[in-house]
Amino acid sequence: MRASGTFKVADFTPAPVPAPGIETAVPVGVATMEKSYEGEVAGRSATLFTAAYDQGTEVGTYVAMESFEGSLRGRAGAFNFAHSATTLGEFRGSEFFVIVPGSGTAELAGITGTGGIEIDADGTHRVWFEYEVDAPPGPRATA
Repeated sequence: MRASGTFKVADFTPAPVPAPGIETAVPVGVATMEKSYEGEVAGRSATLFTAAYDQGTEVGTYVAMESFEGSLRGRAGAFNFAHSATTLGEFRGSEFFVIVPGSGTAELAGITGTGGIEIDADGTHRVWFEYEVDAPPGPRATA
């Protein structure tokens, strides 16, 4: 199945970064984020976000782990998903997006799949999930 929607970043809070002891040409940062989703993907997420990014050149890479709570096409529950991408100015590539196996709850228990994020020229953030939900094994009938 496919579910798509838009999202907005409701909160972006930089977090302290332990000094890695290695200096590079691109600074590393860590933040927490909260996002709100609308459309076939409806709900909210809490995100742990790490990036090595140069704001002046808009070049860098991020890695994010999100805990989502809401619904996909009306099916309610929660799950984790991870994603990353590299930006070279306006170009976005080397993308990775996966639903964490075994992380689904309620009507989304057993969810697996992939997805993606796209940012429109006007700044609209779009997300989609290509997923399957396999019902977890239930109790077996006894004779």
